[in-house]
Amino acid sequence: MNNNIKGLILIIIGMLFMITQDVLIKYIIQNASLMQILVFRSVIGILLLCIYLIYSKQPIYFGTAHPYIAIFRASTFFFGFTLFFISLSQITLAEATSLYFVSPFFITIYSYFILNIKIGLNRIFSIFVGFSGTLLIIKPEFNDINIYMLFPIIAAATYALSMTLAKKTSENDTLFQQTSHIYLGAFIGGSAISILLHNSDFNLSIFSILSNPWILNDFQVIGLILFISLNGSLGIFCLIAAYRIGSPLVNSITEYVHLIFAIIIGIIVFSEVPDINSFIGIILIMVSGIFVVFRENKREELVVAKTTLRT
Repeated sequence: MNNNIKGLILIIIGMLFMITQDVLIKYIIQNASLMQILVFRSVIGILLLCIYLIYSKQPIYFGTAHPYIAIFRASTFFFGFTLFFISLSQITLAEATSLYFVSPFFITIYSYFILNIKIGLNRIFSIFVGFSGTLLIIKPEFNDINIYMLFPIIAAATYALSMTLAKKTSENDTLFQQTSHIYLGAFIGGSAISILLHNSDFNLSIFSILSNPWILNDFQVIGLILFISLNGSLGIFCLIAAYRIGSPLVNSITEYVHLIFAIIIGIIVFSEVPDINSFIGIILIMVSGIFVVFRENKREELVVAKTTLRT
C-alpha cells in the first residue's frame, strides 16, 4: 500500500478520536480543569507507549537526536492546543473548528521552507477548494470577531509546524520518541501552570479558565477525563504516524474529514441535518482531497519510473 494512502487512513482514524475529544472537552471544560485533562492525557499516552514497547520487545527510550527541535515541537504543540481548548469555552465548536482549518495554508508554507517541497498551483488551488468547502459546511459568522477567534488560528500554525518538523526528524527519531515528546511537553506544561496558578489571584479574564481547580473526588468526572485522555492520546499517535510516512500536503487535506465527522455526529446525536450548502461543502472537500492524493501518487510513480530508467 502506498505510504500516502496509509497516512490518509491514519488521519481519518486520528480525526475520529480527536472530534470525540473536542466534543467532550467542550462539554466539560467550564466545570473541570483543562490542565488536569492535558496532564492526564499525557500520562495515559506515555503509559500506552510503554505498554506497546514492552509488548513489542522494543527498548523504552524517549531521547532524541534533535533535542532543540523536540523541545520546540513539544512547547509549541502544548501552547497552541491550550489556546484552542480555551477558545472552545467561549466560541462554538463550529467556529473554532473552521478557524483551525487554516492549518493547510501553514503546512503548505512550512513544507516549502522546511522540507523543500515544491508547491504547484494545482495543489494550492485544491487547498483553497477544500477550505471553501469547510466554510460552506460550518458557515461561521465573522461579524463579531473577538480575541478567542484568534486562538484556533494560532493552534493551526503551531500544529502544522509540529507535524512538519515530525516529518523532518523522522529519519533519526522514532514515532514513539516523537509522540513521547508531545506528551512530556503537555505533562510538564500542564503541571507547571497548575502549580503556578494554585491559590493565586490570577484574574486575566481571557485565560481565567486555566485556574479551574483539579477534581479528584468525583469519579464520574475523573472517568470522563480519562476517556477524553484516551481518545486524545490515540488521536495524537495516529496523526504523528501519518505525517511520518505520508505527504504533509495529502495529510493536511485529508484532515477535513474532521468536519464530516462533526456533521455526522450532529445528525445522530443532535438531529442537526445539514442544508444544501453543507452537502456542497462536503463534496468540495472530498474532491479536493482525492485530487491531491491522485497528484501525489502520480508524482511518485513518475519518480519511480525515472529512477528505473536511470538504472
